[in-house]
Amino acid sequence: MPDMPWFTPTPPAPGAEVHVMASRFETRTLLGAVRFFLKAPGIIGQIRKAPGAHGVALRARVLGRTFLTLSAWEDPEALHRFARSEPHRSSSRAAAAFMRESAFTFWTAPASELPITWAEAERRLAEEAARLQRTA
Repeated sequence: MPDMPWFTPTPPAPGAEVHVMASRFETRTLLGAVRFFLKAPGIIGQIRKAPGAHGVALRARVLGRTFLTLSAWEDPEALHRFARSEPHRSSSRAAAAFMRESAFTFWTAPASELPITWAEAERRLAEEAARLQRTA
């Protein structure tokens, strides 16, 4: 399945710093992956209208049961407002029932670095996983 390329709902101000989030989700079953995938357009549409959203991309590997998301926000509160609103709120709660693993990482970056690459997102997710493993 092709990636959903980076989309910029609202360009950040020149010289601004943005709050970036990368996530990785793995479902337990292929049916769970299909369910996750079917919810994705609604969530992406929500981000495209969310106040403070500066970018979003999705990498969906349905047959591999793995999804990566990447988004950039004006500040952490813009991301939190989005996460607490519908349809994201109820979709994420429902997805918990069929998730095998979820991982998140957050960082700030100059707006001039947008769009963030998948390589950068995956590197940061791997670093976060290693950090968590060391502290476990």
